[in-house]
Amino acid sequence: MLVTFTTNAYADITMFGDVALAMLKMMGHSATVPGAIVAEDVPEALSRLTAAIAAEKAPPPAEDQDADEPVVSMAHRALPLIELLAAAAKADTYVTWK
Repeated sequence: MLVTFTTNAYADITMFGDVALAMLKMMGHSATVPGAIVAEDVPEALSRLTAAIAAEKAPPPAEDQDADEPVVSMAHRALPLIELLAAAAKADTYVTWK
């Protein structure tokens, strides 16, 4: 499953479902897809997400020597969504996901 975050103030962001649902929970929302955040609640969602990412300072999982793909931390995966939320907050607009 893929989840796409959309706002009028930034380009769409598409994430794998498990990562997107984890970030939605970090923002204080249910893992319901589709969903939305009204403009007034976007700054709070951004604050919760950045705080959760900062609190999750756990070291990245050890890389599997047999895997072809590098391990990507949740902090790195969150950067595009953080930028989308910041742009939406600045433009005072909503965010949706589907």
